[in-house]
Amino acid sequence: MAFGHPSQGEQVLIAMAVATVVLLWVSLRMRRRERLVRDLPDSKVQGVFIGLVELNVTAESEKPLTSFLSGQICVQYSYRVDEEWRHTVTETSTDDKGQSQTKERVVTEWKTIATGGAAEPFYGKDDTGAILIRPEGAKFQSLNFLDQTVPQGHPLYLRGATPIGLNGSTGRRRFVEEGIPLHAPVFIVGHAREREDVVAPEIAAHKGDEMYLISAQPKKGIQILYGVYSWLAWLGGLAASAFAGWLAPKALNPSLSPKVLVAGTVGLYLIAWATGWAWMVFNSLVGLRARVRQGWSLIEVELKRRNDLIPNLASAVSGLSSHEAGVQTAVASLRAQLSATRPGEPGPDIGGVAGTVRAVAEKYPNLTAQEGFSRLQKQLVETEQRIALARTYYNDIATQFATRLGQVPDTWLASAGGFRPEPLLQDAGFERAPVTVNLSTAAASPAAN
Repeated sequence: MAFGHPSQGEQVLIAMAVATVVLLWVSLRMRRRERLVRDLPDSKVQGVFIGLVELNVTAESEKPLTSFLSGQICVQYSYRVDEEWRHTVTETSTDDKGQSQTKERVVTEWKTIATGGAAEPFYGKDDTGAILIRPEGAKFQSLNFLDQTVPQGHPLYLRGATPIGLNGSTGRRRFVEEGIPLHAPVFIVGHAREREDVVAPEIAAHKGDEMYLISAQPKKGIQILYGVYSWLAWLGGLAASAFAGWLAPKALNPSLSPKVLVAGTVGLYLIAWATGWAWMVFNSLVGLRARVRQGWSLIEVELKRRNDLIPNLASAVSGLSSHEAGVQTAVASLRAQLSATRPGEPGPDIGGVAGTVRAVAEKYPNLTAQEGFSRLQKQLVETEQRIALARTYYNDIATQFATRLGQVPDTWLASAGGFRPEPLLQDAGFERAPVTVNLSTAAASPAAN
């Protein structure tokens, strides 16, 4: 390769080398995303905890959008207007004898002349509740609203574009619009965080997360799509590396053997891909293990919340009916549960207390008339539900982690990295003996703080 401006052959060789690297990177990136979608368990809205989550919900909004071109009622849309144009291209080439040849040909192609769209915050709803979705920064995979090509004079022709087209326009325009209809099922992979206006989570873009996706396609379809993209990029990189090896003798040194160089470039590509794949799999296992441990901590967070509610409930019950033997027994039961869930003891106690509270409320109707008791009862029942959802999430993610560790070829890297399955959570393993409580020390405040 001579110094100075590279020849046409050298430029093509450089382009093939760059294409090989880029396609290798795309292949591994798509594979990493496919694994992430597969590894994350679906969450219910009421069971959404802080961090990366997957949701299957419907798109709801009190103030939906109307798409610009087709007039669809939706929560998000985007459109594009293309114009067809025709022009003459002059091409100059050099034959084997070094003689230049010039020829002209007519090219017809489409050029985008207008784009637009809108997306507003909306709610994702399932059978457990609704959660706010902030779409800024999300990648959308939408449904097709409109794909139509029209001539001049058509009512749609001037919609969203200027009346004067490109020089050489054929007088045809193509209108494409996509979006997510109102009430449509959507699959979401995104980061849950605390809302600033109310005590509730929301889904929003988060720096450092692998992806933020809002898709009208189901989860299985997303996995297949990423898998297909990964294999297509891998095959493209393999072809580019082989072509670079075949082209190298012509661009650099004719004495080199094309077969040897093709074998060498393909071999280097496969080694680079295997190294990148091992790195990707190892990091995905590390991330999956971290999510398993996060799932365990989510249970402890909810238990701490229940731990904070029980003293207020016990105070409300004992203060309102301090002389009833049945209520005193209920208070003792609540305080026994409180003792069983104090932080610092080995393992969480996931036994519920909502049943005890409901029994007290049914036996002593006057309690339900007290606003503080009713409010605390509702919060405790919701907490018990969240504990159950956190337990399910933990078991799902721990099961997926164990499955990954047992699959070939992941198991080879798992053994080398010292990964071990995490135990599943079962109620029987966390039972606690009742604790005797001296009611004379119970607080007499009739309401929660």
